[in-house]
Amino acid sequence: MSLQPQVTIDLAALRQNFALAKRTAAHSKIMAVIKADAYGHGVLKVASALSNADGFAVARLDEAIKLRRAGINKQILVLTGFSDAAEISVFSNYDVDAVLHCESQLEWLESCAGIKPLSIWLKINTGMNRLGIEPTDLQRISDRLQLSAKARLPYKLMTHLACADDISDQLTDKQIQLFDTLIKGQMGEQSITNSAGLLSWQYAQRHWVRPGIMLYGGSPFIDSTALDEGLLPVMTFKSRVIALRAVRKGQCVGYGSSWQAQQACLIATIAVGYGDGYPRHAEVGTPVLINGQDAPLVGRVSMDSINVDVTELSSVRVGDAVILWGEGLPIERVAEKSTAISYELMCGITARVNRVYK
Repeated sequence: MSLQPQVTIDLAALRQNFALAKRTAAHSKIMAVIKADAYGHGVLKVASALSNADGFAVARLDEAIKLRRAGINKQILVLTGFSDAAEISVFSNYDVDAVLHCESQLEWLESCAGIKPLSIWLKINTGMNRLGIEPTDLQRISDRLQLSAKARLPYKLMTHLACADDISDQLTDKQIQLFDTLIKGQMGEQSITNSAGLLSWQYAQRHWVRPGIMLYGGSPFIDSTALDEGLLPVMTFKSRVIALRAVRKGQCVGYGSSWQAQQACLIATIAVGYGDGYPRHAEVGTPVLINGQDAPLVGRVSMDSINVDVTELSSVRVGDAVILWGEGLPIERVAEKSTAISYELMCGITARVNRVYK
């Protein structure tokens, strides 16, 4: 029995979450977002499991090349587009779609010779103020794209929602309305919604939707868990109890002696730490699950271990399995206690943690 932490990836749960996205956006094509190694879940395993997706979105060209070399022949979109003129021929050779979000990219495209026309997704800044063509420049950029002969026509049109995780924020409707105003007369397919937009702004689903976090069983909203949204956890992060220690009232636990026992208690040490991707800044009281029971974190997170108070739990033994997040313990509960978000926790699992797929 290994006492080392491991991550179990439930591919059946992944497919069920995808099915929920498909039912909710029944008239849209699904561009599954699998950037950052599929949010830490393993990009090739996830891409293979999501064979019903219409396409895949990644953040960088090397991610797209990895998928192509693995035999993935679906549409692949690089969300940041090409980073210089030299990359354009690689996009063309691998038949990868590119987001075009600034005029410099258009200039590189216009100057590039000997390429097959690229599939371009023209990104419009409607309020995110990160990437995207400014509304005042849109017509001029559109005209140049139409005349360049380097883009397949009609090119696609997209934007990104800044505050869709907060259903009460009015910016989302303003962004959608601005997008609709700006693209009047444009012929290309449209894409607006991420996971949150897909679930809560169905009138914005359009030709393509781009679910990310919901596929992996994370809630896209600031005030709910995945369970609230009917999503199943795909990643379950587990370890085991490696020691039990009786601590007297007044004794301290962990680095810096930052936590002091207010009464006699039983402390379990668990084989996981920030070296494995457990959040370094998890607060005292952050829950873990042992034998189906919550146990609160005490003291600081170490590189290789954490400590929890199991005084109130029944029959805890060395070797008992511990769920750090996932099945039975929503990842949002841990993120909330760690000044983090579920995306960050999923992506943060380190290479020394064994991954098991089921």
